[in-house]
Amino acid sequence: MAVLDIPLPAHRAPAPSLPLQVNALQALCRLVFAFRMVMIGLGAPLALARTARGGPTYLVGGAILLTFMLSYVLFRDWERFGPLLLRHRWMLAVDMGFSALLLITATPESPLGFVSVCTPLLAGLVYGWRGSAVYAAVQAVAVAALAGTLVLPTLCLLAGGAGACLRDLLFRFGEASRALTETRSRLAVGEAVRAERDHLAREMHDSVSKTLHGLALTADALARTTDPAAIRLRAELLSVAARRAAAESRSLLTDLRQDLDAPGVSLAGELRSLTAGAELRTAGVLPVVPATVARQLLSVTSEALENARRHARASRVTVTLTAGTTDLTLAIEDDGCGLPAGADLPALSRDGHFGLLGMAERAAAIGARLLVGPGPGGSGCQVRLDLPLAALEGGP
Repeated sequence: MAVLDIPLPAHRAPAPSLPLQVNALQALCRLVFAFRMVMIGLGAPLALARTARGGPTYLVGGAILLTFMLSYVLFRDWERFGPLLLRHRWMLAVDMGFSALLLITATPESPLGFVSVCTPLLAGLVYGWRGSAVYAAVQAVAVAALAGTLVLPTLCLLAGGAGACLRDLLFRFGEASRALTETRSRLAVGEAVRAERDHLAREMHDSVSKTLHGLALTADALARTTDPAAIRLRAELLSVAARRAAAESRSLLTDLRQDLDAPGVSLAGELRSLTAGAELRTAGVLPVVPATVARQLLSVTSEALENARRHARASRVTVTLTAGTTDLTLAIEDDGCGLPAGADLPALSRDGHFGLLGMAERAAAIGARLLVGPGPGGSGCQVRLDLPLAALEGGP
């Protein structure tokens, strides 16, 4: 006897879709102005202390105040001024002018000299290599002329290159992220199409295909019959089977177009009408089951009853519905021959037996666990489905 325990499929997390590179660039540009304000705040007291009283102090203080206020405005409203800098590259020259004013009044030897590296860094982030090359070169020449040393000009050139490298890195990351998102979208579409094909295959197997198979058997018997009375009887059976196939086709189309928010149904009542010829047992306070969940449970029950009648040659079938504290359990037991030794889902599917595969897929679709194996006494077959009650509260 074989026991098949079908686990639930793992859920996949959705892929991010935000333009991360744009947000990261904006954050880096604002950090440039935050760095400038910090350097001004740290260097202003020392620069003012080294300045002679009177006019020079007011000149240095005014330059510090103007540069700090400009940096604060750009830091606070970068979303407004950033697009202007993208459209008008000359506007960054105004920022360079304020930095130059600060260098002239406070001298490059003061801590405020490091403020000059912010303009090339910002140019690299906003304009890339070409823009950063122009602004970094001009700033380096101006600082070299004022300072008479190559340390600060070199830092200006390095800052422009660093900004451009960060920009390229972020945009390459953005392209890779976009390609990954598109690939995941295509895979999701493929999975949705495959899931819909599997859904249609299950519905066709559980309804129309069985009736059509019986119709074909009746037609074959009719072709070999010569007795007029037997011909009439089999013709009537053929007509009934054809009407049943048409009715099942309409029912299938209705189910496919049903409202997913349909009200809940009484599962016990539906099982009573389905389990004619089988013994139905219920235990516990049975909850109201959503229509979509009830349909999957009824389909599993119908397939198990059909298997017990056609394949297991069972003389007794018992359907038990039990509501526990955490799970709703549906069990279909028979006294038939049971599953063949070594049976598994791939082998049964290759041989054209898709009933058990359909039951496993229906159980997984509603978050239930399916167990197929021998009955409690070791003989026959038991199909057991355990559905957590939490799945009923959250919906299918």
